[in-house]
Order: sequence, then structure tokens, then C-alpha cells
Amino acid sequence: MTMIDPAAVFRQEAAELFEVLEAALLDLGQNPDDRELIDSAFRALHTIKGSGAMFGFDKVATFTHEFETAFERVRKGEIKPTQDLISVALAAKDFIRALIETPDDTDAIIGDAILADLSRFVPPEAGAAEVELTHAPVVAAPAEKRSVGWRLRLEFDQQILRNGSNPLDLLEDLAKLGPCFVVPLTDDIPFIDEFEPEDCYLKWDVALHSDCDKAAIDDVFMFVIDEMKLSLEPLLEEERDSAPVAAEPFPDILAADVPLVPSQAPVEVAAAEQPGPAAKPERRSGEPRRADDRGIATVRVQAERLDELMDRVGELVIAQARLSQLAAHGSDLSIKMIAEEIERLASSLRDTTMGARMVPIGSLFGRFRRLIHDLSRDLGKPVEFITSGEDTELDKTMIECLADPLVHLIRNSIDHGIEAPSARAAAGKPEQGRIELAAVHAGAQVLVTVKDNGGGLNTARIRAKAEEQGLIAPGATLSDHEIHQFLFHPGFSTAQTISALSGRGVGMDVVKRTIENMRGSIDLSTVPGQGTTVTLRLPLTLAIIEGLLIRVGDQRYIIPLSAVEECVELTAEDERSRGRNFLNVRGNLVPFMRLRDAFESTGEPDEHQKTIIISTGETRVGLVADQIIGNHQTVIKSLSKLHSNVTIFSGATILGDGTAALILDVVQLVALAQAQSEKQQMSEAA
Repeated sequence: MTMIDPAAVFRQEAAELFEVLEAALLDLGQNPDDRELIDSAFRALHTIKGSGAMFGFDKVATFTHEFETAFERVRKGEIKPTQDLISVALAAKDFIRALIETPDDTDAIIGDAILADLSRFVPPEAGAAEVELTHAPVVAAPAEKRSVGWRLRLEFDQQILRNGSNPLDLLEDLAKLGPCFVVPLTDDIPFIDEFEPEDCYLKWDVALHSDCDKAAIDDVFMFVIDEMKLSLEPLLEEERDSAPVAAEPFPDILAADVPLVPSQAPVEVAAAEQPGPAAKPERRSGEPRRADDRGIATVRVQAERLDELMDRVGELVIAQARLSQLAAHGSDLSIKMIAEEIERLASSLRDTTMGARMVPIGSLFGRFRRLIHDLSRDLGKPVEFITSGEDTELDKTMIECLADPLVHLIRNSIDHGIEAPSARAAAGKPEQGRIELAAVHAGAQVLVTVKDNGGGLNTARIRAKAEEQGLIAPGATLSDHEIHQFLFHPGFSTAQTISALSGRGVGMDVVKRTIENMRGSIDLSTVPGQGTTVTLRLPLTLAIIEGLLIRVGDQRYIIPLSAVEECVELTAEDERSRGRNFLNVRGNLVPFMRLRDAFESTGEPDEHQKTIIISTGETRVGLVADQIIGNHQTVIKSLSKLHSNVTIFSGATILGDGTAALILDVVQLVALAQAQSEKQQMSEAA
């Protein structure tokens, strides 16, 4: 049996709370008066503090308590959440994360400095505290009215029982703070035919006679605060002996003198109200129950288990392909029927498993809000961050690989693209720049776009830098698109000086290499004075793809179907012009590559050869093959390190007959075809 490490569970839950806290703090910068955001940040802090103390992270609990105490002033409306305060709060969040993830490498001096900065923006309270933070009853206005406790209204979500929490246990914990008078409210109990035994329909009014502070009450409901509504107000002295008026009691079996909440302190329980005809719920018995009332059950699964499941499904798809091939060559109808049924089930299981691995890209987009906030502050450039398409889903492996390229693109957009406020004002632009990050499905691909409204690319400077580095000859004729591609060359940078953000020429090179390793491509477009748009074209998954199976000589190969535009036959006229290697496709000249020559295949070519038109970005290339076999579900297998220098293949797969087929790397093939075309044009010009 696998033992669960409680500290690892806490770290995982804390990571989720840090995302909530950071998002709430960043949103507060835009909406400082949003009470819900303040409460969300406070709840995250409170949960981190309580859980940290429970799991033995004492330093976390101590520091978070100081942070929470200061933030309580914001929660009470005494302090406005300014940008400076939010910056210090974000630094405090980073320090708490470091205390959890790398406690041995964290210096307490950093925490002391953060708390000192926090005290500058949130000075300690002077004089007596208000009712919510007092540790003893205080005098309220008018002076003769004194607070002797708290009056609470507890409204739990209906699904709280399904989630493993018991409201009665919470009431018992609350009673440990002092004597309680508890009144259950039964207004929301439905008719018996609509009653769900696992749902909670009761609410409770509680009069707590105790001098405890509000934090002690919050600690009772710490782990269910997101599953309930808690109303809290001081209980005045004249209300000490007054109990809520109870209606007629329940029958004797329910009215017995048995405490509802057993506790160490005496607890009085009022008889619950008897629901009369006027108190019947509004929902009619014939009205269908909403599906969302039942809640959505989720299970936390380790990523490694999903990877292992995907590997097993891949093996099943390969075995199913072999079975289908055997059935196709046989005459037994029952075997063919079974093969078709297994093919259907395998396809359904593949889609379900791939769906379980799909993650909304919004989980990635949220990370960049902090990056833009910090860069905007450090560079003195106000930047608005806009996202769209957060619900677009990608394979979790793609999400992990996409993080670093997007970091480089966003940093470049702010550092190089967005102008300084004075320059934007001189150009008649708003002082605040804008970064747009968007994702959208496009067939079997996902397009991720990074767009800024800066000054655009300086084509002349890029060309001059390329000539200076000897990448092109002075005066060479190149289109703007071709010049812009030098930005992805290793070591290429147009920055005048080297800084912590840019100037070394490694960022865009990393972006291109990473995207190509993901079998994607990059499109770059710019409008001088208006901004630049970088579009990443990515496959949905790196595990199983739809491919086009072709034959070249005696070997079979796979082309990713997402890159295929169309298939045409190589005509006799095209065959006669072997020196040109250009196809006339509806008036457009498309360069083509003979795969037999590229792969040095032996034997005579087929009489009627086929051309597969593929594209990456704005470039189209034709691949000439002997035969197009058809569509094929392709389970991608990585090549060994011995084949790392073979760039035109991105992987391999196993076919139904057990033989292997190499998967063509479309981006590398297009680059190879372009190089051959340019070489041919240069030789013709000479």
C-alpha cells in the first residue's frame, strides 16, 4: 500500500492556494474596492496559516500570521490596497512559497525585510481594536451596550456532506469556544419525493456567549469556508438571556431533552420550527432537479499515472491495428465484426484518455499576470494584459512545454515592443501599452497568439544586424518576412545594450527550437507603429495523432495530417521538367521535393506518382511519393539518442503488420525544400 506523505499533500494544496492568492492580489490592483477579492485573498492566507501549523510548518504559520494580521486592516476597510501594498504582498507570497518548498535555503532576514515594508504601508493599530479583532468584550456605541459574544448564521452548500464534512461536528467545535444557543432552520427542506439523503438542507442560527475573537471563529470553519456562507455580528448584552422565538415543538421523540451538539460547554438547543403550509418550498414536485445541484465529483490523479495510461492505450491502438489488418485479409465474418467492435472501443478509449490529459490553457495564462506586473513596474511601462480563449484545451505535456516560449515572447513584447510612455505620447498613443494573449482551436491545431500594440519590428535594424553578423550579403534581395526570420537565429539580438531582460540573443532561438520540438510552427507579422503579432501553431497532443500513411520505394512513412493541405498527381509535364521542381497548382508555383531522392530509395518509381502539398505558416511545399495508402492513427514513439542528428524525422510508429514507420518532420522538410529551391535558383542565375 502506498503511503501518502502529508507534507507533500500540503505542498500541493498550498500551490493551488498560492494561485488563488496571487490572482486575487493582481485583480485588486485593478479593482481595489472589490470586497470579494479581498475576502478571497484573506481566506487563502488563513488556510495556508492553519494548514501550515497543522502539518508542522511553524515558520510558515508564524510569518503568514503576521501577513494576515496586516491584511486584516485591508479587509476591514481601514487601509486601501494600493499598488505598493500589493507589490509587498506579492513578495510576501513568494517568501511563503519559499518557506514551504525550500525551507533550508530561505533566509529569515528576507521575511523580516518584507514585514518591515508591510508595516510602512499598514502601520500598527493605535488604541483599542474594533470589535472584530478584540480578545475581550469592548465598549460599543452607545456606551451602555456591550458585546458579550457573537450571533452567527450558518448556510452550508448542499454538497457539503458529499465532500466529507459534517456540520454537526463544526457546531461541536464552535461550542468549545463557549455556551451556544443553536436554532436549526428548516425552510429549505423539500418534499419527500425530491429529498436527496446526501444533501444538506438545514441552516443554523447560533448565539455564541464567549469573549473569543473573530479569528477563533474563522479557525473553526477554516476548511469549509468556501462551501458555506458565514454571517457574523456582535451579540449585545441585552440579548444574553433572550432566545429566538421557537414555534411549536416537534413531537416528543424529537423534543426530548437531548443536546443537539454535545460539547464541553453547556449548549442550549431550541426546538426547530414546524414547517407550516406557508413555509413550503417554492419548487414544485414536478419540476426537474437541476444537474448542478448534485455537484461535480473530482479525483486528484498523479500525472505519472495518466502518462502510463496513455502508453497503455497507445499499445492497445497498435494491437487493434494489427487485428484489423489480420481480419481484412481473412474471410471469417465473425472475426471482422469483433475487429470492428474493438476498433470502435479503442477509438473511444483513446479519445477519453486524451480528454483526461487535456488541460485548459487558462491555467498557463494565469502565470503571466505576475510576470507582466513585475516587468511593467521594473521598466516603468504601464501595460494592460488581456487574455482570451482560456477554456481552449491542450495536452498537459504541451502546456508544460509552452511555458518557457511564452515567457520569452512576453518579455520581448514589453522590453522591445512596447514603447516608453513618453514615446507613446509623442506618437499619439495611449500611455498604457497592451499585451494580448489568445488561444483558439483551428482544426487539429491550437493557435496561441501574443500581440502587442507597440512600435512594431524595425526591419532596417534587423537587416543591418544580419549583415553585420555575416548572415546575408550586403544588398541581397530579401522580403520583410525573410528578414524577420533572422530574429530566431542563435545569438541574434537588436538590443543596443545587454540587460537582465535581453541583449544576449538566446530568447527567440529557444522559442523556435522548443516549438519545433513540439511539432509546431511560428508565424510572425508586424505593422510599423502599430505592433507585432506572434502566432504559435501547435498540435493538440504529443501522444497520438492522425497521420497520412505514404509509401516511398519499399518503405512507409507518416505525415502529420494537420500539415496536409491537399494531394495531387504528378503530371507528365511536371515529370519532363525535372530541373525546375515546381508545381503549377491552380496558377500558384509550389516547389516540390522528391522523397525518393531525399531518402535515396532504390528501385524504379511508380508510374503514377502522387504529390502531397504540406504547409507551415505561409510556406507550401510538395512531397512526391510513390503511393498514398491512407489515414492512420499514429502512436508516436520517440527516436533514440543515436538518431538525434536525423532532423527530418520527428519520431516513429508501429504499423498493423508490426513493422515500423518513420514520422516526417514537416518543418524540417519545408526548410530542406526551401534550401534546395534557393540553391537551384542560384545555379540557374549563375
